[in-house]
Amino acid sequence: MVNLDDPKIYKQLDPANMLGQLHGLPGQCLAAWRKAIEFKLPDGYQDIDKVVILGMGGSAIGGDLVRSLASSESKPIIFVNRDYDLPAFVDDKTLVIASSYSGNTEETLSAFSQALKTNCKKLVTTTGGKLKDMAEKNNVPVFIIEHSSQPRAALGYSFMPVMAFLRNLGFLKGITRDVEAMTQDLEKSLEGLKKTVPTSSNQAKQLATKMHDKIAVIYGAGILSEVAHRWKTQINENSKACAFYEIFPELNHNAVVGYQFPSDLAQKIFVVLLRCPSIHPRILLRYQVTGELLEQNSIGYQVVDSQGGDALSQMMNLIFLGDWVSYYLSILHQTDPSPVKTIDYLKKRLSETK
Repeated sequence: MVNLDDPKIYKQLDPANMLGQLHGLPGQCLAAWRKAIEFKLPDGYQDIDKVVILGMGGSAIGGDLVRSLASSESKPIIFVNRDYDLPAFVDDKTLVIASSYSGNTEETLSAFSQALKTNCKKLVTTTGGKLKDMAEKNNVPVFIIEHSSQPRAALGYSFMPVMAFLRNLGFLKGITRDVEAMTQDLEKSLEGLKKTVPTSSNQAKQLATKMHDKIAVIYGAGILSEVAHRWKTQINENSKACAFYEIFPELNHNAVVGYQFPSDLAQKIFVVLLRCPSIHPRILLRYQVTGELLEQNSIGYQVVDSQGGDALSQMMNLIFLGDWVSYYLSILHQTDPSPVKTIDYLKKRLSETK
């Protein structure tokens, strides 16, 4: 197995410097927040009761996280739309945010073109591409992402601006204080996760080692439901590995029954249970009992608890940890974490048939 404490291996396997993107996430979040707070939205955008975020992959996960944070608010109701078609309920009290890092995501372009035919409020976040051109042609405000990376490494720009927009529209009160605390917490976490911290003291390296040559299954609940989703997709894209995620309490009504067969698969699975204090007490009990069921079926697992005080810090702390785990797992697989050749191939094939 690759030695994660060997500094030479990182330059060899990470020529595009995904490591630098990981180090930069706390600062990226703060920069994206500050820029978005200063972004002026048109008059009348406050009169909304729904937000629909159009996006795919790394451009959509920010909407998922905002939805988790805003779930206790009376309004607006937040939906994330990963499809070619705009939801039929979109009306003049809906803010549609088209989010595409490249500006050329075909599902997002399709749904946004439909939004342009409605009376909804409209907003675009992108680096450019066709989406920017469509927005400018139709006098739709465009928030420009000023960050160069793979879309999944630009989480700060898919997450922070949506929160800032909602805050400026009168929602998510108090979030400014939480953002500042969160970025400070991430900087502290970084000190224990970076490559110079030996495996014996590095939680991310330890988890990656346990997941190596295994199918990763990530469990989450409450505000950590979409954090589990993020872990899954980061393992897929960075580590080039098979991974899945499940959500409590639903997984206790089906997934736990599937631990038994195929019988030889138990040794090839590793389950991570993401946990934080704000999860419902009955669901926390389910974590304990689910661990017992995993042990009974000889399936390896680990409970990972969040750090940080408020909900935003708890979410982002575990996202940050998961990003580092997926990075170290890519190194163990001896594969470059940055390219996504399979997605590139799929897009090329799709472009051949319009």
